[in-house]
Formats: sequence, structure tokens, C-alpha cells
Amino acid sequence: MISQNTIQQILGRIDIIDIIGGFVKLKKRGANYLGLCPFHNEKTPSFTVSPSKEIYKCFGCGRSGNSISFLMEHEKYSYVDALKWLANRYNIEIEETFATDEQRQQMQAADSLYIINHFAQQFFTKMLFETEEGRDIGLSYLKERGFREEIIRKFQLGYSPEQKDAFVKEAIAQQYNTELLIRAGLVASRNDQLMDNYRGRIIFPVHNHSGKVLGFGARILKTNDKAPKYINSPENEIYIKSKILYGSYFARQAIDKADECLLVEGYTDVVSLHQAGIENVVASGGTSLTTDQLRLIKKYTNNLTIIYDGDAAGVKAALRGLDLALEEGLNVKLILIPDREDPDSYVNKLGATNFIQFVEKNKKDFILFQLEVALKDAGNDSRKKAEVVNRMAETISKINKAEDFTKQQDYVKQCSEILKIDEAGLHALVNQFIRDRISTLERKLPFEEAKHHEQNARQAEATNYDDATFNLLFKDELQEREVARILLEHGIKKWDETKLIAEHIFEEMVEESLIDNQDVTHLIVHFKRTLQLNRTTIDKNYFIYHTDTRISALAVALLNFPYEESERWRKEFSQASGYQKNLFEQDYDHFIKTIAPENEEKLMDYLKTDEDRTNEEVDSAINYLKLRKIKRMLLENQLDMEKQHNPEEYNILYQTHDHLKQMEIELTRKTGSVIIR
Repeated sequence: MISQNTIQQILGRIDIIDIIGGFVKLKKRGANYLGLCPFHNEKTPSFTVSPSKEIYKCFGCGRSGNSISFLMEHEKYSYVDALKWLANRYNIEIEETFATDEQRQQMQAADSLYIINHFAQQFFTKMLFETEEGRDIGLSYLKERGFREEIIRKFQLGYSPEQKDAFVKEAIAQQYNTELLIRAGLVASRNDQLMDNYRGRIIFPVHNHSGKVLGFGARILKTNDKAPKYINSPENEIYIKSKILYGSYFARQAIDKADECLLVEGYTDVVSLHQAGIENVVASGGTSLTTDQLRLIKKYTNNLTIIYDGDAAGVKAALRGLDLALEEGLNVKLILIPDREDPDSYVNKLGATNFIQFVEKNKKDFILFQLEVALKDAGNDSRKKAEVVNRMAETISKINKAEDFTKQQDYVKQCSEILKIDEAGLHALVNQFIRDRISTLERKLPFEEAKHHEQNARQAEATNYDDATFNLLFKDELQEREVARILLEHGIKKWDETKLIAEHIFEEMVEESLIDNQDVTHLIVHFKRTLQLNRTTIDKNYFIYHTDTRISALAVALLNFPYEESERWRKEFSQASGYQKNLFEQDYDHFIKTIAPENEEKLMDYLKTDEDRTNEEVDSAINYLKLRKIKRMLLENQLDMEKQHNPEEYNILYQTHDHLKQMEIELTRKTGSVIIR
């Protein structure tokens, strides 16, 4: 692991404008910088970066974060990879913390394999472009397939010569470890003699999310019935096939922007589609989709479109992994390529524009397609039809995310119509599969967690899921987050001569039950603990760049920009002249004072500003939470009063009610309005 000392050095050097400016063209606007959002397509800039707060926010799509989370989101780096990227940029030497001998050996082996693969990739590319054999056999083959030189170089394709030990000799001359060469799959040992493993093949390097070479796929060029068409690197410390999607490094930003991932089978399918300008595409390598691969896709998008050959094998391959995709909450579509073609040949046949149109016109709903295929296989066999009904019910039950409830109901309706069965019956069967799965899961859960799930379900059912419930929850959510925001913004400021604002808040909020939001509670508990241990370390950046991503994500979301455009202001600005807009972008304050000095107050009214009303904000937020607590106690007391009691018990309940009502009136007066109905 990277040491805390190194992390602090990196955080001390970070310049968010320098980092994000390397990926996004930014213009200064007042105290902040503005640019086109890299996470969604937009024509009017709404991506705002605050150098003072070291955060960014897009007011179009809502994405926000810090320099590290930007690299993780934009480049799809892990937290550690983002830190290493920053350390390299600022020439900071990385210090590793203590690791066991086994962990150290694994890390060393992984680092060595990356170095060997990088060397091998350069060797194979050199053989392709700079040797007579490579140009005559490898390069000519690729060009016959329609690949242009720039796409060949982009994907770092190469060629392994026919000579049995061309790579071995070069690797040993460079003093690479022979055991690691074998582990990487580049070399094989036969009869105590080292030989190249990929002789006479086109080489496709497989990259990880940061562009490092994990391994290789190698395609044979000669016709040989005994030799496999493709051979791939063996599994080792860095090459784990179930966790790899070919082309993901080159496709990650395009998938993010398109909000859709196209999935194909082969290496050449990916390269051909990229060459045609369709870059949001990856390949599964012809194997069944795995949970890890689907989760890798979900890092970029929830929308998956599978493009496979239209023959029986292609259909079978496409249907594999469907239930896993549904369980991961992916929206899955299917496209089958006709006429015994594959995506590689079909895009070359149609051209890029027509292929894109074909994709848009021929997307099939995956579940309904599965039903269509299953019914065709079942024919008139009633037993097989019954199996189809059960299979479809189980598949629909895998759509288990709460936000996909409507989608699940739509599938029940459509499938019951196609199957010509009672909708209520299919619905009951789907629910049975859901109950069976929940029952299985609950047996694995600790008792208290299972009980908590059950209580949540009962509360939701009791409210009938009505709008008032969600509005109330949302209002509560805002107030709880407001307390957390005040802590971050003002917690270490003085409340009075004796204590800090944070200490005042903790004194007033003696009951943890005042906060329901678990993320807010998590941040408050951590703030309190850190304040007790070492208050000098606490500031906004401590939380913005916290290693606990749950804390850092909440901190970024809570910290507002000084100015946020209102809808009215956005409309006014859109109608301004080109000269006015240009002046606005160059100097916001000068724009207000020179273009419309008489309207300065009006223009400022169009913007939300942070005013120094800290103590009022603290009291308001805490009083609201107390008021909510009293409302709950009133409701509980009211429910108790509706039960049978003796006169003495009724008297106590009425006195309690009056006391709570007086407290409610007092807090309502302080907050200025009745917040909860």
C-alpha cells in the first residue's frame, strides 16, 4: 500500500485546474473555471471547477468530485492508480507501507509481468513494421482485412516471426527471467528447450484500464487444422480472463459519453468498429459473460447492447450470461448480424454510417428475444412450454433493483400476452422466485440485518409508497445533509469564546436518532472522533480527499459553489449579445458593473450566494431535527392514545401530548414555519 506520508505529499501538490485542464478546455469565469462536461455531450458549458474548494461539479449531468475522483471517473483508475498517476506527474517518489513476504512477492511478480509484457509488445510491433517478414506476412494480412496503419498502431498490434526462438533470444539478451517469460505465456519449454509460443501469428495486446499490457491474444495466419485459430495468455497474477474485456482501455470514455456499451466477441470486431468511428465497443473474447466483466461495463454505463453473429452459435452465445446481466441491473439489448457475417465484415460491407443505422433499427429486447427463441424450440410440446413459462418467470425475477420495479411489471404484462397465460398467474410465479431468492439470502444474513430489511419493507408497505412519504423523506434528507455541510464548512470556527461550532452541534445533538441518513451519520461520527484525537488535521480538504470514498463523495456533494446559475439567470444570459457573453466569460464581476450597473442588484438576485449566517444556519438545522423528533413522538403518543387504557393512563398520555405540543410550538416559532405537516 502507498504510505500516508506519500499520500499527504500528493495531496499537498494537487492543482485541480492543472489536473482537469489536461483533459478539459477550461475558461476562467469569476472565481471558478468553466468547460464542456467530459461525462456527457453538451453544447453549453456547465462543467464548473472551483480551485479554492478543489472540487468540480457539472450542473448539467450532476457529476461532482475532486482531482482524484475525476481521474477515477474519467480514466477509470482505481484509487491507488490515481495516486500513482499524480505521484508520477509531480515527481513524487512512492513510499510503500509494510507488506507480508507473500504480498511483496505477488506485487513484485505482477510488476515484473507488466514490464515483460511491455517489452514483448514493443518487440512484436517492431517485428510487424520493421522486418521484411513482418511487412510481407503480418502487415499485408492486416491491410487486406482493411485495417489502416493508424488503427494498427493505436491498438499496438504486432507480429511474431516464424523463427522458433526469435523472441526468446531477444528477451534473454535483455536479461529477462525465463520463469516469468513462461508464466507470461510468451515462451514455452519443450524438451528442455525454450521456444516462442506465438510463432507466425498476429499479436493483439490486451490492456488494462490504465493502458498497461496484461497479456496477448495471437491469431494464426497459416491454414492448420491442428493448431487453434487463437491462443491467449495463460492466467497469472495480472491476466485473469474473467475480469478482462478487450478494448476497454480504448473504449472507456466513448462508452461513458454514449451511455452505452456495445459488446462483440472478437478482437478484430473491436478494431474494425473503432476504425469506423464506433468506439464504445469491447469484446468478451468469445467466452460466457462473467459477473466481473458485467461490473466492469457497469462502471461506464447501465446500457449494454450485445452484437453477435446471427447463426445458432451466435444466438446461444448471446443468451449466455443474461440472468447475470439482469441481476447487475443492466439494460440489455441484442443485435444479430445477418447473412453469416460478423461485426468486422459487416461494418466493412455497409460502411460506418449504415452500420450505425442498422444497430439503431435492429436492437431487440433481450428478454423478449429469449422468449421468442424458447417458444420456437418448444414448438407444440406442452411440457416444454411449461418449462418456458418457468424459465421466463425466473429470468424476470432477476430484475431485482427497486428502481426497476416498473420495468419488471412491463415484462410480466408483455410475456403473459405472448405466452397467452393469465397475467396474475405469471406475476405470482415471478414473486415466488423472488421470495425463494430472498429466503436463501436471508439465511446467509446475520439476524439483525435480516430484521432491519424486514422492518424497512413493512414501513414502505404501510405508507402505500405514496408521494407524501417520498417528499417527507426528501425534505428530511436535505436537512440532515445541511447539518453535515455546516460541519464541513464551519465546524472548526468558533461558536463562542468557549467552544467550536462542531462542539456546539454535538452537544445539541445528544441523540443519534436525530439523524437517519447512514452516510451523514458516518461522516458525523468520523468528524467527532477526529476532533477528539487531533483537531489540527480537520479542514474541508481532509474530508474531500479522505481515503474513505463514502466520506469524500458526500463531502464533495455537500460543498456548494459560491455562485450557481438559477433558471432565470440562465435564460437572461442566453439572450445576451455575443459581446456581453464574451465579456462575461472573461470577467464576471466586470460584466455586472459595466454592462448593467443599474441592474447589479437585480442580477445578483438571480444568483444563489453563500452569506455569513452561520449561527442562524446551525440553530435552524438543529431545531428542525429536534422538531422532527417531537413530531415522531407525538405520532407514537397519538397511536398509544387510540388503544384501551384506564383513566390514570389516559391522563398521563394527555399530559405527554400537551407537553410535546408546547415543545413543538416553541420549535416551530424558532424555525419560522411548520416544516412537517
